[in-house]
Formats: sequence, C-alpha cells, structure tokens
Amino acid sequence: MSYIDTSEIAFQAKAARILVVDDDPAMQRMIVSYLTEHNLRATAVSGRRGLLHALVGREPDLVILDLHLGEDDGLEVLRELRAKSVTPVILITGNRREEIDRVVGLELGADDYLTKPFGLRELLARVRATLRRRSMDRLRPARQCEASFRFAGWQFDQRNRQLISPKGDLVSLTKGDFALLSAFLQAPRRTLSREHLLQATRVHEDVFDRSIDVQILRLRRKLEEDAQAPRLILTERGLGYRFDADVELM
Repeated sequence: MSYIDTSEIAFQAKAARILVVDDDPAMQRMIVSYLTEHNLRATAVSGRRGLLHALVGREPDLVILDLHLGEDDGLEVLRELRAKSVTPVILITGNRREEIDRVVGLELGADDYLTKPFGLRELLARVRATLRRRSMDRLRPARQCEASFRFAGWQFDQRNRQLISPKGDLVSLTKGDFALLSAFLQAPRRTLSREHLLQATRVHEDVFDRSIDVQILRLRRKLEEDAQAPRLILTERGLGYRFDADVELM
C-alpha cells in the first residue's frame, strides 16, 4: 500500500534549502538527486571550504554533514559551523562502531544522525522531521524561548544564550547544555524523567541509553563546585533528575 504524506507544511515541500557537505561525488549526486525529486532544493559542496563559502550567502534551512571529509575533520567542521550558525545539522557517520563520534557530534549541536549504509527514504524522513521541529520552534511565542532566569547567584539569558556565573564570568554553553538547563529552569524542584530530558535536548532515541547522563555530567561540571557531589542537579534514583534551587524570572 502506498503512503502519501499529507502532513508536510508548505515550506518543507517547496522552499527548504538543503546543503549536502560530502567529498564523495557519487554520494553527493545520489542525495541531491533524491531530495530534489521530493521537492527540496538540495545542493552539494565538498569539505570545510565549500561549506563556509556557501554560508556567506543565504544560509540553508538544513545541513547534511558527512563526518569523514578526507583532509577535513568533520567534528571540527561542525564545531566551526556551530560557532557561526544555528542551522539544523544531520550527521552522516561511517559505521555503527563510531559511537563516540555520534555522541560528540550531538553534544556539539547536531540535531540528528544517520549511519552508513542508510536508505534514502530514511534520510528524507529525518530531513522532514528536523525541518518540522525547526518550523515549530519558530512558531513558539517569543517569551517562551527568550526568558531570563536567576538562580543560586547565576544568571541565564535565553535570548542571548548567555550563562553568567556568580563571579560574573561568562560560561560557554553547547546546544545540549542550553536545552538541558532551559528544561530544568522551567521546572525547578520537580523530578524530570530521563525520557523527558532526552526529548528536551532532542537526542535521537537511537543514541546509546546513557547519553543524557553524559550531558548531565557536562552541565554539572559547569554549574557545580564539585560535579561528583552536586547541589544543584540532583539524581533521583530510578526516576530522573531534579534541579534543586529557587528560580526566579528576571
């Protein structure tokens, strides 16, 4: 039985611009051709230089980035991209054994990943899902994503994506840090399940099960005096995590 997707919104069907970053010409042609056949405007570039050049003009709506780019380190390319843009990124990784690359990529701000070999229908589905989430983000009321919070001497400005320590130092945040801290500050002193936090940080469910624990540890290292004896982000065994501080809007 054929499947007709009637849920896609207009910008996905006609206007979304996809940039494929891959140094394999055959892979470039295959992905670009398939996405174009499904009403997405796809173009391909090779490596870091091609990506940065493409970003000089109008930014794409989504980037598909192969982590294996010959002379370029795909993770470093992703890090540089994230420093310049919030464009959604889907990673392509070489094989299922490269778990650490996928995890690091997600922590650096990638939105999803695919492992070779993959089907083009799955790639299309991931692209559409990522674009759909981006569209929903844009439709959310601004006040829901631009609040400023104060807690335990810290200040967190969502609009400018800034975290300032009690000493006045600016603390850098990855995309995962930002999403995780936002989830905690919107529900202080409430136990949040790992599933809830996974959804909040958009870690794909195919990632290994303890990925949220890795993100918690990274955030603790930035917020806590001693990450091994936390006072702000507490573990509720068998339930999840709780942000144990009074939080006020600024």
